[in-house]
Amino acid sequence: MRVIALLMAAGSGSRFGAERPKQYLTLAGRPILRHAAEALLTDGGVNALLPVVAGPAEGQEAEAVLAGLPCLRAVQGGATRQASVRAGLEALASAPPDVVLVHDAARPFLPAGTVPALLRALEEFPGAIPAQPVSDTLKAGAEGRILRTVPRAGLFRAQTPQAFRFAPLLDAHRAAREEATDDAALLEAAGLPVALLPGSESNLKVTYPEDLARAEASLLPRLLPAMGTGFDVHRLVEGRPLILCGVTIPHPLGLDGHSDADVGLHALCDAIYGALAEGDIGRHFPPSDMQWKDADSTAFLRHAAGRVTARGGILTHVDLTLICERPKIAPHAEAMRARVAELLGIPVGRVSVKATTTERLGFTGRGEGIAAQAAATLLLPA
Repeated sequence: MRVIALLMAAGSGSRFGAERPKQYLTLAGRPILRHAAEALLTDGGVNALLPVVAGPAEGQEAEAVLAGLPCLRAVQGGATRQASVRAGLEALASAPPDVVLVHDAARPFLPAGTVPALLRALEEFPGAIPAQPVSDTLKAGAEGRILRTVPRAGLFRAQTPQAFRFAPLLDAHRAAREEATDDAALLEAAGLPVALLPGSESNLKVTYPEDLARAEASLLPRLLPAMGTGFDVHRLVEGRPLILCGVTIPHPLGLDGHSDADVGLHALCDAIYGALAEGDIGRHFPPSDMQWKDADSTAFLRHAAGRVTARGGILTHVDLTLICERPKIAPHAEAMRARVAELLGIPVGRVSVKATTTERLGFTGRGEGIAAQAAATLLLPA
């Protein structure tokens, strides 16, 4: 049985109020869309994903987010959710799957066993959905006033993924004359039965900012703290620019090294790699490799941050101490903090950059070089 899951990512997320669609916002360092896709695939039974997006640019972004997963070429959706689902179905019609799942890209978690239960239900029904019984008292209202109380008995909150045999769902979409809020309603209108399976409160949809906070809170018990430290030293020489934490500092001497010798970023990289237990900067960017000759060290730090994301972790804080007599670091510290925060993709309030001297002792005290030590704190999946 061939099963394709439509990942509905064409919405603008206007109710969330962010600058970008909510499905591309990060949760534990990774886009919500990625969480939703991995949850579907991990649950079992899904052969491939088909993202349905707002336009070509969003398609490229979605495909980048889903890189490495069994994913078909993104399809451009329509003006409504119903139109977007139909666009996805029509894209599959030439080589139709047996079953199609329709899933909200903004649902990052999926209770284990959901997809297998839906597929079993399709042995008897043309459609099946997970749903939660309504537990709150329902009120109909207008203009700030209650009009009446609505009986909640027998009412359910529909969730996704919703599962369907492919042919009946495509026929229902092609025959639809009115807009439906979900795909099960189209089968209902066609007189076809849809199975109602138990849903879960954990299958939350990120619609408002507080939903993202709830999602993050639910992840925290699954994460363990990890800490790494880093240390680096480079010699000061003539004829090289002085680059510290991605910021060029006016100074007669610069740091010598195979790359741009940004001692601050190198120490930060080692701290992050250490917290991940993935070696050091030399393992990932060996000085014997000439492609890194005079390389911009910001690429190294972006790589380290990317490894945290790839591991499903959160970079919670970094602390860096630059050790030198000259130049004075204080006038440049805020620019350095801002640059490091930008490179790591975290708020500047989670970045510390400070400096100290060795009271004119040793090589740093003599002005022969600059040293740096760093610490990084992460939260990683248990």
